[in-house]
Amino acid sequence: MFKMSNIVLIGYRGSGKSSVGQIIADKTRRKLISTDDLIVERVGPIREFIEENSWNKFRDIETQVIDSIRAENAIIDCGGGVIERKENLQLLRDLGPIFWLTATEKTIASRIKDSNHRPSLTDNDFVSEISRVLKRRRPLYKKFADYNIKTDQKSPQELAQKIIRKTG
Repeated sequence: MFKMSNIVLIGYRGSGKSSVGQIIADKTRRKLISTDDLIVERVGPIREFIEENSWNKFRDIETQVIDSIRAENAIIDCGGGVIERKENLQLLRDLGPIFWLTATEKTIASRIKDSNHRPSLTDNDFVSEISRVLKRRRPLYKKFADYNIKTDQKSPQELAQKIIRKTG
């Protein structure tokens, strides 16, 4: 059973988690917790950590961070690959209902084209990487999520209101 006061946001980079999460936090006077920010507090810049260590070590830290969250009445913005580890499922379920923010490859590419916070996940070009990773992750997001929220052609404010309505 989850703590209904928390809201957990998952989805690929560029799906709107951070923007929507901040709006929900502001509108509902809740704390916003970013798992990526918590990771940066522990290990420094994520890109550098992954380049010096590995994606696997990053995922270890990510799971430790999720396991350490003891929040109530918070919005929890998870990194896009949080669903890569099965053990994260129960940890997130214990925190609150999970909202999967989705977007098309084209929308994601336009939103993150100038971002350099993460190293590439594959050896493919930018758009091919998004398609390839989403193909692998979509079934995992679907399995994790209690709700699916399509973010294409909707403002972060509209999306935030939709999630707030669903959580009462």
